Amino acid sequence: MSNGAIAFLMSVLAGLATGIGSCVAFFVRRENKTFLGISLGFSAGVMLYVSMAEMFDSSRGLLDAALGEKAGGWAAVGAFFCGMLFIALIERLIPSGESILESELEKGGAELLDKRACDAESTVRDLKRAGVLTAVAIAIHNFPEGLATFVSALGEPSLAVPIVVAIAIHNIPEGIAVSVPVYRATGSRAKAFLYSLLSGLAEPVGALLGWVALTPFMTDTVFGAVYGAVAGIMVFIALDELLPSALEYGHYKAVYGLVCGMAVMAISLMLFV
Repeated sequence: MSNGAIAFLMSVLAGLATGIGSCVAFFVRRENKTFLGISLGFSAGVMLYVSMAEMFDSSRGLLDAALGEKAGGWAAVGAFFCGMLFIALIERLIPSGESILESELEKGGAELLDKRACDAESTVRDLKRAGVLTAVAIAIHNFPEGLATFVSALGEPSLAVPIVVAIAIHNIPEGIAVSVPVYRATGSRAKAFLYSLLSGLAEPVGALLGWVALTPFMTDTVFGAVYGAVAGIMVFIALDELLPSALEYGHYKAVYGLVCGMAVMAISLMLFV
């Protein structure tokens, strides 16, 4: 199997983790927030370490070889911050589903149902709309994550494995955020699961775009620039989404998850890359 096919398959597996979030929402009555916080901290640690210690370093090496040390260094730094700017614009323009996740985990929709018990039809409509909008928002957020997974796996498939795991863990609570309001509005596990799954499949769409658009032009210079941009995207996701959620759910224990994620990534790079 080619590296391109492996990279695409990995992005599919990461995206499908939103379906796991649906199962959690359906069958687990009391979510373990501490475990969720530690897991999100672990994901943040993995993404931060691999971005700065491996992907940015690879970007710098490729661009230095192609453009010279000074120009290559500036190009790598520029690509890194362009990646951060790109994902920051998406975060700015597209509403996040995290607030819905927090509300539904803590209140289970009970407060909304109490306030609007006199108008059950409107309540159902609002809950379903919340779930659909969250699915759309998460799908757009997942698009660059799919590209990040694809690019990392295209260059070195073993490097992408911990990234896939980190993104998959991150996608589980996103699946909860989508499925809970839809399930409470419709009573249909199938519909809630479908909306959740479709939001996650934006990741392989991002990977497919990367495969079609980038592979024919993938010189060392382009590869180095894309690596730098993907490193910036992953650092921003870790700092803006994963770490704040980890601290909210796991409090100070989330830091232990962060350190463990970095340690596991460091050891895996030393042993297998």
